[in-house]
Amino acid sequence: MTDHIYWKDGVLYLLDQRLLPFKVTYVKCKDLKDVALAISNMTVRGAPLIGIVAAYGVVLGIKEVMRMKKPVTESNIQTILNKLGHTRPTAVNLFWALQKMARAYENYKGGDDLFQAMLEEAIAIHVDDIENNRMLSLYGAELIDDGDTILTHCNAGALATGGYGTALGVVRAAHESGKKIKVIATETRPYMQGARLTVWELMQEKIPVELIPENHVGLMAMRKGIDKVIVGADRIAKNGDTANKIGTFMLALCAHQFEIPFFVAAPVSTFDPRTQNGTYIDIEERDGNEVKYLKGALLTVKDAKARYFGFDVTPHKLISNFITEKGIIAKPFKKYIPMLFR
Repeated sequence: MTDHIYWKDGVLYLLDQRLLPFKVTYVKCKDLKDVALAISNMTVRGAPLIGIVAAYGVVLGIKEVMRMKKPVTESNIQTILNKLGHTRPTAVNLFWALQKMARAYENYKGGDDLFQAMLEEAIAIHVDDIENNRMLSLYGAELIDDGDTILTHCNAGALATGGYGTALGVVRAAHESGKKIKVIATETRPYMQGARLTVWELMQEKIPVELIPENHVGLMAMRKGIDKVIVGADRIAKNGDTANKIGTFMLALCAHQFEIPFFVAAPVSTFDPRTQNGTYIDIEERDGNEVKYLKGALLTVKDAKARYFGFDVTPHKLISNFITEKGIIAKPFKKYIPMLFR
């Protein structure tokens, strides 16, 4: 799946993931402001995809400056990077992509066609993400046995990436290899990404899937109804502590209790060598009204207080392996993760 994000005639088109699976609508991003809003309001989500969209956002920001018949300066670029960098603080892929675009500007500034060079850089980030996810999925598929029932949380499929998926990419690769597998998807409240997006993706691929509320995981694990757990990630610290969609930590605790392998599938761009451990990861807290309302319908007492953290951190000791495009990372993570950057 690659048509959930595409560039055409100077405009970035994004599939509005807030409306899936009931309505297929694209949001047109014509300028930097449109891109920043699409990231912050959850039109798009998923760490790798956020990074890709931000890269295209830099291109649109440059286009705005050039439209005013002004030279693109380092000050302009910094303003663009700052605006995009403040949209979602937890996903490190966002900052990774912005840094790549900043380096590209340094290489191409003063050239005859800065805009085209920067657009090609954004496209390269997009294409590389798809290929990296295909590669990590092939590695990850080796960890899946024929007949496995796999639990996943939130959505780490094609919709969360450039077009193939991380956790669901592993599932897809295992399925394509002929292994008979089944997926259990959690609803993932309050945005219901598992119910709306993961189930939809898997049914399109004709991969057996069953939907459950998150609070069913303990019972199903106790009844030996889960063989493996695979999730994506938004930021992985140097020691292996992993930030992912809120609720992942509880799943990891449950898997640990019942000795179920717990895998994290993520490209190298999700690893943050500057963050020593999970205590330094900035956890995004969103508006509590996102818990109180569902598609505009009030779910509780109107004046009730509510809190909503977008992510939590799973300690490295609860993770069995990391699955990357460079291979499977085993313990001790503090020893092997730094090798990704040598």
